[in-house]
Amino acid sequence: QGSQKRSNSTPENPRPKRTLSSRSPYTLFSPNTFSPSVTPSQKYMARSSRGEVVASFGSVQGPTWSGQGGRGCTPKLFDSPEENLTKSYKFMFQKALDVREVLSWRIEELGDILKRHHHLEDFASVLLPAQEPVTVLGQIGCDSNGKLNAKSVVLEGDREHSSGGQVPLDLSELKEYSLFPGQIVALEGTNSTGRKMVVSKLYEV
Repeated sequence: QGSQKRSNSTPENPRPKRTLSSRSPYTLFSPNTFSPSVTPSQKYMARSSRGEVVASFGSVQGPTWSGQGGRGCTPKLFDSPEENLTKSYKFMFQKALDVREVLSWRIEELGDILKRHHHLEDFASVLLPAQEPVTVLGQIGCDSNGKLNAKSVVLEGDREHSSGGQVPLDLSELKEYSLFPGQIVALEGTNSTGRKMVVSKLYEV
């Protein structure tokens, strides 16, 4: 059998490492060029400026406070008693059905305000095809996981007229607009196929 070729890189005869030339762009962006004199940071417990004021705003230094320590102060509840919390409450533990009811009520309330303010007629469904311009009510949503942009805007219709259905929006005919997810708006436009609404007017609160 023929002898197999072996590499000449052995512990006794190491392969020389390729050195970077001075003209190489890698030397210009090496850690040594950015931080030639780096000193290790001290431990947090060994800091010497504990409790020292390093920045202040305004001319008042060391204001004095006077009071009775909370005596003679009684809280007063506003609005109706059923709208105030009188016992401990777990935040963000609401039921999904309750959250949906509140959002639907909010859309209906702002829809009435939009209708009176802009003198709008009755709202139509976002899911029904419409060759003529119609006015719909709903809240702005996003159909992607990224940021809201002109290609990802959808309108989630109200429960009364649209049963919560969604339709993508074409905003190319609007001269200017400013939208954010969750914004409740009324739109006027055409929805010839029932799958995308071309918006011609935007009504905001």
